[in-house]
Amino acid sequence: MDFEGVTVFQRYGRVWKAGTLDVNRCYLRNQLLPHFTGRPIADIDRQEVRNWFARLRATPVAADRSMPVLSVIMREAERMGMRPEGSNPCRGIRRYRRKGRARFLSDDEIRRLSAGLTAHEDRWPRRVAVIRLLLLTGCRKSEILTLRWSDYRDGHLFLRDSKTGPRRVPLSAAARRIVERQPRDGSPFVLPSPVNPDRPRSPELPLWYRVRREAGIDDVRLHDLRHTVASHAVMNGVPVPVVSRLLGHSNTRMTLRYAHLGDREVEAAAERVGKAMAQVMADCGNQSSLDADSGWRVELPFVTERRPVGVGR
Repeated sequence: MDFEGVTVFQRYGRVWKAGTLDVNRCYLRNQLLPHFTGRPIADIDRQEVRNWFARLRATPVAADRSMPVLSVIMREAERMGMRPEGSNPCRGIRRYRRKGRARFLSDDEIRRLSAGLTAHEDRWPRRVAVIRLLLLTGCRKSEILTLRWSDYRDGHLFLRDSKTGPRRVPLSAAARRIVERQPRDGSPFVLPSPVNPDRPRSPELPLWYRVRREAGIDDVRLHDLRHTVASHAVMNGVPVPVVSRLLGHSNTRMTLRYAHLGDREVEAAAERVGKAMAQVMADCGNQSSLDADSGWRVELPFVTERRPVGVGR
């Protein structure tokens, strides 16, 4: 893509938030430049983009996430007069289909994780606090790591720059206790960097990898704690729109992936109610028309009486 594409990226990069810019810069460096370096931006056509995308088949996540970066570059190049209008070669190219990954912790896994955190709390109290707050709030990691004291008041977090814009997060009593236990040592951040208190903590959390290994949940990512909050909320009867607001989703579509978990609870409740009613009926001497193992059993009487033609039942 030579220097032109990088220039377009840098100009548009001012629009992105700092975290988004860092991620997209990685895709530019690792997925785009190795293929398009040396190519004038006006000469890149749809077939070349298709060929590049096909070569990334082995890494579908990287392919799917770098395609929008390339598309933005092409769109901005049009706006800047570097390509013909309406010539974006990325338009209409289908992404790789990937199975959704919605891993969440069971009650037993949460207990094991909590026990592991407690074991390390004396040595690394602030690292433990980060993980506990993620599990208690469902916040994104960046929202907790960059949390300022000025963002916390009246038992709520007032996040000014979350992924989906400003939002308010009500905290449970357990989450409030963790925040209020943190020392106010002059840093503007609730959980500051141990190296420079004027900066937020690094996104790297080596303690997480140790604790999850000790808890026997090596396949769980830190972001899965957010899935865990959502899934447990739905299973406890919280309506999907409320869960969506709790997590700060831009729309309920993202939250609907958890809706089937509520269905499981409803089905289980229906089964419990059915068995309880069947038992009551059995206690009243109606065992002949019930099957305790499979629920209701409808039994039709065997008719032996012959009725004259034309006589109704």
